[in-house]
Amino acid sequence: MRVKLLGTAAGGAFPQWNCACRNCGLLRQGRFAGKARTQLQVAVSAEDGSWFLLNASPDIRTQIENDPVFHPAGAVRTTPIAGVLLTSGDLDQVLGLLMLREFQQFRIFATPALQQILREDNSMFAVLNRVPDQVEWIDIAPGTPFALARAHGTENLCCTPLSLGQHLPSYIPESRWKHIRADEISLGLIIQTPSGRKLGYFPAVSAIGPDLMRHLEDLDAILFDGTFWSNDELNATRGTGPTAREIGHVPVSGHDGSLEMLSGLKARKIYVHINNTNPMLDESSAEYRRVRDAGWEIGEDGWEFEL
Repeated sequence: MRVKLLGTAAGGAFPQWNCACRNCGLLRQGRFAGKARTQLQVAVSAEDGSWFLLNASPDIRTQIENDPVFHPAGAVRTTPIAGVLLTSGDLDQVLGLLMLREFQQFRIFATPALQQILREDNSMFAVLNRVPDQVEWIDIAPGTPFALARAHGTENLCCTPLSLGQHLPSYIPESRWKHIRADEISLGLIIQTPSGRKLGYFPAVSAIGPDLMRHLEDLDAILFDGTFWSNDELNATRGTGPTAREIGHVPVSGHDGSLEMLSGLKARKIYVHINNTNPMLDESSAEYRRVRDAGWEIGEDGWEFEL
């Protein structure tokens, strides 16, 4: 399995368009010891050359154009992108679907709850089904493995979604909460090759409990939520704002943060979905050194590896 990190930042990217925090300010001035990043986008591929996107970033069009492997070849309208897997209804995970509306056949793997949020509650996403056979929506369920393949294609990869809690997108009105299955709206993914190698994809994790730890201990590589360094990061940066945990992200630091809690894992560990305020983006910082000394990597746009 080939894995590409097309983007590694949280929503808003880095630098964020309306932010003048230390990180964003120094990066714009050319005085930052770190790299710009687009919004999180991961792609995986098996041996048949088909690529599957893990969510759909608002930056997806630029990310596709920046990598020739995704460019059309042969027919006028064609693409190696066979499908998209959705792990949540958050805007920075689904807005890219609207950029893929040009009458291209592909599959979208999503739980019924996520399909309800997009297809029933948001009329814009109807552009994905303006003609017959434009997009095929595939039901998936937490804990139930499914083949990650084109329609009638080779089944080289197996994916198992895991429920990660009950964090609803902020745009969902409270009146709709009781009509949505909470266990279907925030997912992690485990993608397994025919040889048994396993990739974990967990871009938004609100807590690390025993069940999640059991799954993480069985992985060969992990792409994990690195959104915030500390629980009060937004408040410390802006003077106001929710905590990391309140918006569904376990922080990196602290005794109950991911850096310490996942220290015993033997898998290759890569932080993704990194917010523009996170000090570990600064490669001259103590936070960056702590992460690297602990055996973690901080994902960058353009990385690629194989399992």
